[in-house]
Amino acid sequence: MTSPSGRSRSEALPSAHADLSALLHAIARRPRCTRAYLTRLTGLSRGTVATRIEELIATGLVVEEAGASKGGRPPGELRLNGAAGVILGADLGSSHCRVSASDLAGVPLASASYDLRIADGPAAVLGSLDEAFQDLLSSAGKRPSDVRAIGIGVPGPVEHSTGTVVRPPIMPGWDGFAIPEFFADRYSVPTLVDNDANLAALGEYWARREDYEHILYVKISTGIGCGIVSGGALHRGAQGAAGDIGHIRVPGGEDLLCSCGNMGCLEAVAGGEALARRLRAQGVAEARTSRDVTRLAAEGNPFARRAVREASESIGRVLATLVSFYNPNAIVVGGPFAELNEELLAGIRSAIYHRALPLATRSLRVESSSRAETVGVRGAEVLALQQALSPEGLQQLLAARVGS
Repeated sequence: MTSPSGRSRSEALPSAHADLSALLHAIARRPRCTRAYLTRLTGLSRGTVATRIEELIATGLVVEEAGASKGGRPPGELRLNGAAGVILGADLGSSHCRVSASDLAGVPLASASYDLRIADGPAAVLGSLDEAFQDLLSSAGKRPSDVRAIGIGVPGPVEHSTGTVVRPPIMPGWDGFAIPEFFADRYSVPTLVDNDANLAALGEYWARREDYEHILYVKISTGIGCGIVSGGALHRGAQGAAGDIGHIRVPGGEDLLCSCGNMGCLEAVAGGEALARRLRAQGVAEARTSRDVTRLAAEGNPFARRAVREASESIGRVLATLVSFYNPNAIVVGGPFAELNEELLAGIRSAIYHRALPLATRSLRVESSSRAETVGVRGAEVLALQQALSPEGLQQLLAARVGS
């Protein structure tokens, strides 16, 4: 197929992949945008935008449709071409996994969830995950060759540049394991791996990107983690360890041993596993997991309600420090405890507003995630999509379209 200028698909795109990538990212963030919008957002000239968009349309990565007329000729509205590929995402937890497949435009194709034991180790867990990916592709009528990138979240520290799990407290047998290598022979596309809280933060930001640029996502589950989005970008820090608030030492927990080996960590004081263990010691035998604690508190069990209230105050004191340091637009609480909503948030809000300065809290929103079950896998998809649309990923996208 040739472009309007008579060039073939393989010839249509010059070496200016940075411009092309910037345009693709902008269109992904705001589907049905116009060329005028892209000119304002990217800072590229009108002529450059017009030329690059024609090239992207010619390759089949972008589709242009007539928008609503406001008098005169209607502006063209741009979106990614969903038929250009498939993105796979997975959110691995300590006892569950959620997987999804979407097209390149972000339209869901298939999803599933299943139980697992992360402690069974990488071979068993990732083998099951690969089977789940294959089932998704089959149900969506797609092939492995249609996949353009894979995103995976795990409940532990990750060196993002290599996808290597590093000394994870609740993932025995995973230390030093490079997850992308497992999938290298199965899919000829990049596999991106990150901490589950980071990907949940990215998923929350993607859903709220019209309103907030600075978000803290706090996942309260078996452990406690925090994902940081700053200026619309995920902040990982130098080694990918940013946001590991579960291992900040808090007052009152000096005699409590944490899974990391230190004493008095927030996770040892307020994490779901710690609360369940405390409730069992108080005679509440059915408190085996963080979800049990959530259920018992929702049912009105006085021991569970008190444990959640005390935990929320401890978490709030740590978050108050982060608010003063980072000054986010919003703090979003996810994980099983998010189901308690106001009961949990009341203690967190109280500690934050009591300890942080008024300027930092003037317009701060503290709320539960409305999509707690799916936000992690959505963030995994976004991470994979960003890779596919990057200057490096663009090379592979174009090769796939040329060969299609």
